[in-house]
Amino acid sequence: MGSDWKRFMRKHWRTVATIVVAGVLAVASAVYVFLWLVGNAQSTGLVPRTLGLWTMGNLVSFILNAIFWELLLVGIPVVVAVVGGWLLWKRLSDEEMRGYRLFRKRSRTTRGGGGVLLFLFIAFAIKVYLDGNWNVPISTWTLDYVVGSMVLILEWTLIILGIPAAIAVVWWTRHVMKKP
Repeated sequence: MGSDWKRFMRKHWRTVATIVVAGVLAVASAVYVFLWLVGNAQSTGLVPRTLGLWTMGNLVSFILNAIFWELLLVGIPVVVAVVGGWLLWKRLSDEEMRGYRLFRKRSRTTRGGGGVLLFLFIAFAIKVYLDGNWNVPISTWTLDYVVGSMVLILEWTLIILGIPAAIAVVWWTRHVMKKP
């Protein structure tokens, strides 16, 4: 496999160098856009200057603004560059592409993503909203409130997912037991 990559690098070194430079520029741009957003968020009043005065509304608003500006100013150019790279890859002859074998078969197993943390954050935001603490500074929350909220969210999640899981286990057990 190493020799395939070496041959590819020797023949297409300019393209590989361009991809590396574009990746570095994309990361640097993402950091710069985030720093720009932080500076403007404070000066425009999107968020309070003191972290202790932030509310859940400020936090969610800041996160949504960060996602919007990162996608607009960094994500769209990266997508355009990726499409351009894919079109260049497709321009290679079939014979040359078959000769490289750069990407071998991979295992089907994958690591879990960050979906659980995103779910917990959204559930916590809903809980804070329902409790009427959406515009209350986060610094005034007690540890008991935060931990109690997380435990309640965990309990409701287990109930919501546990009931269908229990039904499925009972159904599967009865199905297996009926087999001769």
